[in-house]
This record gives sequence, structure tokens and C-alpha cells, in this order.
Amino acid sequence: MDKVTNVRNMSVIAHVDHGKSTLSDSLVSKAGIISSGRAGEARYMDTRKDEIERGITIKSTAISILTAELS
Repeated sequence: MDKVTNVRNMSVIAHVDHGKSTLSDSLVSKAGIISSGRAGEARYMDTRKDEIERGITIKSTAISILTAELS
């Protein structure tokens, strides 16, 4: 996190069942945090027990993702 120009912050806001978790998983996968095969199924941002049990996102979760350095 030394190069703040490579840090990306974003917010995903959409109606229920419109792909917020799938999009988030895809971004996390592109950052190399999870495998591309798990993207869309991992629900990486769902960290609470009740979210995992019910398969729905209840609270927001924040992460920082580093982008590749551009030449």
C-alpha cells in the first residue's frame, strides 16, 4: 500500500439479486485475492455468520485493492 495511486476505492449499490456479490468477487479475483474459478461463488465480502447462512449480504464490507502499476 505504499503507492496510493494504485489503491482503488469503489462502491457497489444495486437492488437485491442484481449481481453485487458476483461483481465484488470478480474484482477480488482480478486482484489475485481469490482464484478466478471461485469468483461469483465465494461471496468474499459476506463475512458475518448470518450472511453466510442465509446467502444474502446484510452489511457493507470495505476492502482495499491494489491495481497493477502502469508503465
